Amino acid sequence: MTTIRTTLCCATIVLLTAACGGPPAPSSSATPASVEQFVPDPELLAAAEAEGGSLTTIALPRDWCNYGTLIDTFEERTGLAVNELAPNSGPGDEIEAIRASEGNPGPEAPDVVDVSLPFGPFAAGEGLLAPYKVRAWDSIPSSQKDPDGAWYGGYFGVTGFEVNRAYVDSPPADWPDLLEAAYAGQVALPGDPRTSNQAMSAVYAAALANGGSLDDARPGLEFFRQLHDRGNLQATIATATSSAAGETPIAIRWTYYALPSRDATAAADGPEIEIVVPASGRLGQLSVQAISAHAPHPSAAKLWMEFLYSDEGQLLWLEGYCHPVRFEELVARERVPAALLARLPDVAAVQFPSLAQLDAARDLIAGQWDAIVGLDIRQ
Repeated sequence: MTTIRTTLCCATIVLLTAACGGPPAPSSSATPASVEQFVPDPELLAAAEAEGGSLTTIALPRDWCNYGTLIDTFEERTGLAVNELAPNSGPGDEIEAIRASEGNPGPEAPDVVDVSLPFGPFAAGEGLLAPYKVRAWDSIPSSQKDPDGAWYGGYFGVTGFEVNRAYVDSPPADWPDLLEAAYAGQVALPGDPRTSNQAMSAVYAAALANGGSLDDARPGLEFFRQLHDRGNLQATIATATSSAAGETPIAIRWTYYALPSRDATAAADGPEIEIVVPASGRLGQLSVQAISAHAPHPSAAKLWMEFLYSDEGQLLWLEGYCHPVRFEELVARERVPAALLARLPDVAAVQFPSLAQLDAARDLIAGQWDAIVGLDIRQ
């Protein structure tokens, strides 16, 4: 049974992209004045200091999701030092680092990990994660956390349209709009859906808007067949560079990639980039947080989690365009500054597939893309 489970999870892991990566995100120099600062629990802090007064992270680029500011703020609030391992590594590297740290609590042993969804259940099943429920546990949706606290959703991005307004007069508001003749040759995916998680997710999202469901991704393939048949779908991979240059005027990308690209283009005096989250078919990609079962600094790891799930930590993630898992609750409590909300698209009613649903959609889309769409998408 273990072999079967491992094989299935690894099949998903091969396809999925790293949770940490992408274009630079804006950095926050300070927490908004209206937000209550994180205050560490004295007993937990004392225990963390007794462990050596440090925390070891892994695979957290400082320009991704505002992690540079998150790490600096955590150090300021707690007085603990953060050891940042291999910031450009991927989820697979994080899991292997946990394995390698068993019985070896040295400086290369991570205390915490930030991984894409499939890696959380996979690592938990392998006994690599230490359960811990943060104080804000009840505010994390039950569908986005392990019931025993082995892992929990941290932040998410939503499939959206990155539109270059210098080439597109009237941006599409929803998936069906992309079929209009006005968008001939303008729509591009961020990869080939047979191998790219982000591109596969775009097809999956289109299914939700065209009669499909989280359990039925086939309408997404039919939709992209129509896009291809009408000449609207390019065979070129969309990137931040191609979007800004107008080579892929309508790029379908995760919001946590597209929004920083919008800001970077504006800062470089480039064309106006508009980010549209379609009115229907809102699919989210969730990254999860967890503590290593072999963490050399378990108390510091718990403090880090408490910080990330505090109002301050959640809003610092949001400033980096990574929507925190407590986003809707924070908005309802009027904890999100108006200026920050104004920079963000509407992500209400976003849907999150389970691991089983994601696996099924991936298999269907990768397996049927040739027969139904028949387009090779290349750089």
